[in-house]
Amino acid sequence: MAPPRDVVKIAVQMRDAIPQLIQLDQAKPLAAVVKEVCDAWSLAHSERYALQFADGHRRYITENNRTEIKNGSILCLSTAPDLEAEQLLGGLQSGSHEGRREALRHFVLLAPDMTFAQEVISRDGLQRLGIIIEDGDDLGEVLALALKAFLELMEHGVVSWETLSIPFVRKVVCYVNMNLMDASVQPLALGLLESVTLSSPALGQLVKSEVPLDRLLVHLQVMNQQLQTKAMALLTALLQGASPTERKHMLDYLWQRNLRQFIYKNIIHSAAPLGDEMAHHLYVLQSLTLGLLEPRMRTPLDPYSQREQLQALRQAAFEPEGESLGAGLNADRRRSLCAREFRKLGFSVSDRYPAPHPASSQGCCCSRGLRPFLSSPFPLPQNSNPAQDLEHVPPGLLALDNMLYFSRHAPSAYSRFVLENSSREDKHECPFARSSIQLTVLLCELLRVGEPCSETAQDFSPMFFGQDQSFHELFCVSIQLLNKTWKEMRATQEDFDKVMQVVREQLARTLALKPSSLELFRTKVNALTYGEVLRLRQTERLHQEGTLAPPILELREKLKPELMSLIRQQRLLRLCEGTLFRKISSRRRQDKLWFCCLSPNHKVLQYGDVEDNASPPAPESLPEQLPVADIRALLTGKDCPHIRDKGSVKQNKDLYELAFTISYDHGEEEAYLNFIAPSKREFHLWTDGLSTLLGSPMGSEQTRLDLEQLLTMETKLRLLELENVPIPEQPPPIPPPPTNFNFCYDCSIAEP
Repeated sequence: MAPPRDVVKIAVQMRDAIPQLIQLDQAKPLAAVVKEVCDAWSLAHSERYALQFADGHRRYITENNRTEIKNGSILCLSTAPDLEAEQLLGGLQSGSHEGRREALRHFVLLAPDMTFAQEVISRDGLQRLGIIIEDGDDLGEVLALALKAFLELMEHGVVSWETLSIPFVRKVVCYVNMNLMDASVQPLALGLLESVTLSSPALGQLVKSEVPLDRLLVHLQVMNQQLQTKAMALLTALLQGASPTERKHMLDYLWQRNLRQFIYKNIIHSAAPLGDEMAHHLYVLQSLTLGLLEPRMRTPLDPYSQREQLQALRQAAFEPEGESLGAGLNADRRRSLCAREFRKLGFSVSDRYPAPHPASSQGCCCSRGLRPFLSSPFPLPQNSNPAQDLEHVPPGLLALDNMLYFSRHAPSAYSRFVLENSSREDKHECPFARSSIQLTVLLCELLRVGEPCSETAQDFSPMFFGQDQSFHELFCVSIQLLNKTWKEMRATQEDFDKVMQVVREQLARTLALKPSSLELFRTKVNALTYGEVLRLRQTERLHQEGTLAPPILELREKLKPELMSLIRQQRLLRLCEGTLFRKISSRRRQDKLWFCCLSPNHKVLQYGDVEDNASPPAPESLPEQLPVADIRALLTGKDCPHIRDKGSVKQNKDLYELAFTISYDHGEEEAYLNFIAPSKREFHLWTDGLSTLLGSPMGSEQTRLDLEQLLTMETKLRLLELENVPIPEQPPPIPPPPTNFNFCYDCSIAEP
């Protein structure tokens, strides 16, 4: 009979005692269970004992967590948590150095348990540990154990970090700033300060003022992975607790001290594998650094204060051309030329006069609002002027920053982008400004600029630490990728959103690979062409549909012979219907028609000339016949004799792609029947059909497409009954045969 659901079979062990195998009734009070166990070992005062899990952190079993006990669990009988806490706290006050160390070792083992921690905290255990840490009599193992026990107890959240005293925090800071310190102490001290900084703004300011950034840089440069991780943790905690202005000053100082280069060379590319905790802190550092771009991203462009930057953007692309064309022109012509150049840059502009700035209402022509217009030889038109394209947030001023960075740090690529698109038709030109604005928004979304840091994410990009101005450098690569993709898609202005979707996919896929450098990113993203994106989409769609699962692939292979036979039949039927072909004269003119078809019994090709605009003749009326048995080979393309002659391949490249020839026996000589297919599809159908007659495989692109379409349709029909049923990657294993077959019924024995 099966035991009740609330009863579990477990083992209970104790030092120097034979283990017990018992059935634990979960409905029975835990104190009664402990008493039964103690009675079995003849132990008095069962209230002094408690059960613990024998593995892991040896957590005490309480009424709250007893449901975690499963069949086969191993428990141990140990001292009750209140007595254990009393004994260990007494050991901390021992005058013996060895006794104190042993007590701390047991503290560290039991501190992760919530039940034990509550007993210790209720007996002022944190204060006793704090005295050991503040005294600092032993800077070695005892101090390290005390810090670790203190951290474990505080992590339970029973006591707030804000209750820590300032002298205590300063003492821990002292351990961080000391030069000669035990290697096990400083990582724990850094971890404690990190928790203080994240949990208490007031104490965080104290830590920030007491721990110089240079000291953290020293810890980061020590080849100790644990110390590096804790130093990076405290650094990111200080940055998170700082105001935006302070954070910018701190990061600027860290970059000046070559922190980025050190992280890239000695942490990311170190021989030791990167731990999860360090990866998280690098993600936080990357997010905080990119977060410095948020004010620019949230600030709209002021057409008056940023006018010179817009003019610089225009002049970088059209300065020689614009100045030469604008010399000697009146104001209206110069204004029109300026508007045209901004339109070439991809801005939306018109030719209206600018409206006066409110500051100009005082009547001063040198007022702050009107001066930019008067000082420029090329005044901007108002109403949809370039500034209005950048007034939306995001990306705000960040888009202008990217465009200016591209024009200044990659001037040749910038000029090539603008001038190349200026020479295209209006509908085919890729607008630089509009593309830059949307691309900046896209990069901000992919890199999560302005979003709060996740508490668990580890998704940092190694190339971010590979160079300065990583966001702007990434934009320079991405804008050139956008232009390349635009050309590959042969896009028009109406296709702008489609191009941006493809570029988003290209960037997202490449960033997911986490390239180690910007050059590697450039190589990988440029290799991900538009055609490759389409192929990947198709593959992923097939994976989602389960088409590429091994059982489905096996089914497709079994269906192929039947479907290939169906395609061969279709090709022969097409040959039986016949096709009108044009003859090519010696002057390369296609001025005569002839008709060719296959006889219904597939033994003879029948052909003959027909009049122009005439309907296809009946097969029996055709004068010429070619027995299929006399055909030697099928020739295509430039191997055809009527294409080889007179250099025709050079004269008409498209012609030989539609040409095929049948070589056959004519008496004792070899003769040729030459064809020029009216279309690529007819070329594939006829070459496939003739290959079938000759017993050769059909290798045309049309055959591949038809086979794929038929396979997809037939597979879906076969799997209709398995809709929403997961198909395993591997077939289920065949069970072993039974040890005997006595269960089989012998039909030969007649029943009485």
